[in-house]
Amino acid sequence: MDAIESEEKQAVVDTAIAGISHIATLPEITLKIIELVEDPTSTAQDLHNIISNDQALCSRILKVVNSAFYGLPRQIGSINRAIVLLGLNAVKNIAIAASLTKLFRGGEMCPQFAARDLWTHSIAVAAGSKLICDELKMGLADEAFLAGLIHDIGIMVEVQAMRHELVTVFEEMTFDDDNVPTCNMREIETRILGADHQAFGAGLCDAWKFPQSFSYVTGHHHDPTELPEPNRTLTSIVYVADRLAGQADYGFRGDLESLEIVPDVLDEIQLSAEKLAVIKSNLPEAFEEIEAMFG
Repeated sequence: MDAIESEEKQAVVDTAIAGISHIATLPEITLKIIELVEDPTSTAQDLHNIISNDQALCSRILKVVNSAFYGLPRQIGSINRAIVLLGLNAVKNIAIAASLTKLFRGGEMCPQFAARDLWTHSIAVAAGSKLICDELKMGLADEAFLAGLIHDIGIMVEVQAMRHELVTVFEEMTFDDDNVPTCNMREIETRILGADHQAFGAGLCDAWKFPQSFSYVTGHHHDPTELPEPNRTLTSIVYVADRLAGQADYGFRGDLESLEIVPDVLDEIQLSAEKLAVIKSNLPEAFEEIEAMFG
């Protein structure tokens, strides 16, 4: 892509995100939590002070912390205890995840797309991403979970900012008998919308001031090997989980014209065929746990 094309694409993304800032924003409390946790001088008490002002968010976080997802030995009854046990970053990620569910509300937009199906797929990718990290003992499980949950958030930008054009995208797409696309959705998006959902997703993460790793995931989950080598790990995890979710037919998979997992990406995270099979067999149970928390 030449510089002019790149600038035009960025302008399309910036305009779309500016146009939906009043709709697709995270709650103010979530943005405060992100800002606080990114500040190295912040303490657990600072985080507790913010969260304790929102009883609904408190309840949601404790529900997640006490779920089978975390498998803690005893029930946690306070946000302070949750922060001590899990750390500021994990609690921040749970708070963001709890805030995201409202963005995926809405009925069927057209026969090929409903926001609820995209949420189902996102939950499955979050579950798969966490399973991969747990299986490989990478210590990134909370970050991977959230990355999986938001990887396709760019499609929701398109839903909010250019709904009619997105319907045209889906109308132009073709599918086989198993409802797997026989075309490249990203190419059609770029032609009709001026950018694809990866670009819109990365733009939204930048607007939300998320860590750069999340912009990489939203912006490159279809092509992680195009990133510089040091920045590929989290995106490669989500790429694999995305295809596992597609293979298991969890929700929307219109952007996955191939469900095959490229060996180069498996090599990137040193994921063997044996471990991949274990993750695949554990995905249904993990999906059910997360759906119960956030569904």
